[in-house]
Amino acid sequence: MGTKLERRQKIRYAVRKKVSGTAQKPRLSVFRSNAEIYAQLIDDVSGVTLASASSRDKDIAAQKATKLEKSKMVGEAIARKAKELGLAAVVFDRGGNLYHGRVKNVAEGAREGGLAF
Repeated sequence: MGTKLERRQKIRYAVRKKVSGTAQKPRLSVFRSNAEIYAQLIDDVSGVTLASASSRDKDIAAQKATKLEKSKMVGEAIARKAKELGLAAVVFDRGGNLYHGRVKNVAEGAREGGLAF
């Protein structure tokens, strides 16, 4: 079976086979570490990150909130940045994590911010 990390890496590759972002509909990639959470809008055709948000951003990090609440704020922040770029739709990439907890909160925050996926 391998380690937990190897298992997650295999899942990431499987997800990436199916999910690819374009300039019009970028990939919303979520990375979750133990303490923080990061989201990026990626155009896979040209291999460029269009926008990013994380729980380390000054406005989010300054708030006294749980990791779940911060995840939702990250989702809303990435949606705001997408709107500024004129993007309405994205493809969600859970990055080998289960669609649950903090990853799910990022997705919900992004949806509330007006992103469609």
